[in-house]
Amino acid sequence: MSDLNSLLTDASQLPVADRLELIEALWDTVPEDALPPLSSEWMAEIHRRSAAFEAGTAKTIPWDTVRADALQRLQGRGGGNGDGG
Repeated sequence: MSDLNSLLTDASQLPVADRLELIEALWDTVPEDALPPLSSEWMAEIHRRSAAFEAGTAKTIPWDTVRADALQRLQGRGGGNGDGG
């Protein structure tokens, strides 16, 4: 466990953009069969949103736009130094 704590301490010192990239890279290493099952409420919401998307009635926002907005908000909270806190 000390290795995990050390790694987390080191990773938390990275700039926000690098931390987000690390999170994405780690998430991509988790096998699908290791994920916990979704609740019935989440499945219903997924089906509702999928149907709206397929019908063309859902408003979509490109990932690059969402990510840039999130980073901008985090940097605004952290005084603009990119550490997010």
